[in-house]
Amino acid sequence: MGYSADNLDILLVQLVSLVRNGVPVAMSTRAGEFTALAEVLDEVGTDAARFFFLTRRCDSQLEFDLELAKKQSAENPVYYIQYAHARICSILRQAQTTPKASNVDLGLLSLSEELELIKKLAEFPSLIKNSAISMEPHRITFYLQELAGRFHKYYHRQRVITDDKNATNSRLALVNCIRIVLKISLDILGINAPEQM
Repeated sequence: MGYSADNLDILLVQLVSLVRNGVPVAMSTRAGEFTALAEVLDEVGTDAARFFFLTRRCDSQLEFDLELAKKQSAENPVYYIQYAHARICSILRQAQTTPKASNVDLGLLSLSEELELIKKLAEFPSLIKNSAISMEPHRITFYLQELAGRFHKYYHRQRVITDDKNATNSRLALVNCIRIVLKISLDILGINAPEQM
C-alpha cells in the first residue's frame, strides 16, 4: 500500500470464550468446531461485539457473554453508554438550545455530582493520548462506562432543565460536553452514538 513496514504493528490477541446463559459454548480447535465471528455479529450486532472485544487488553482472555451483549438494559455496558448519549440528545431537544460552556456561568455547577463529572471530562484528552500511545483501547471502554454511570446518577438526582434559566444553561452546557465526549469516544471505537433509543 506504499507505507513503510515500520508503521505497522500487529498485536496478537488471546482466544475468546463464548458463554450463553452462564454455560460455555462448546468449541474445539482440534475437532474444527468453532463459532465464526460473522455468527457472533449476526447474533449480537456490530456495536455490542466491538465494545465487548475492546473491553480487554489484547493479551488478556475474554469471556464473551452473548446474552448480556443482546440485553437492552443497564447491565449491558454498550447499551448503557449509548442510552446516556441518546438521553442527553433528548434533553437538548427538549431545551431547544445548546449553550456553549464558554457562554455560561460554570460557577453554578457546584454540586458534588457536577464537579465529579467535570473532573471526569478533564481526564479525556490525556486518556485518548495514552490509549493511543499504549495501543490499549480498553481504557476508553472503561472510561465510557464510568462517565455514563456518573451521568445517569446525576440525571436521576438532579433536573437539568429547571425554572432557573442560568442554572439550566450551565447544566445544559455540562451535559452537552458529556455528549460530545461520548460521541467522540464511540466514534473512535467504531460504535454508533444514537440520538434516540
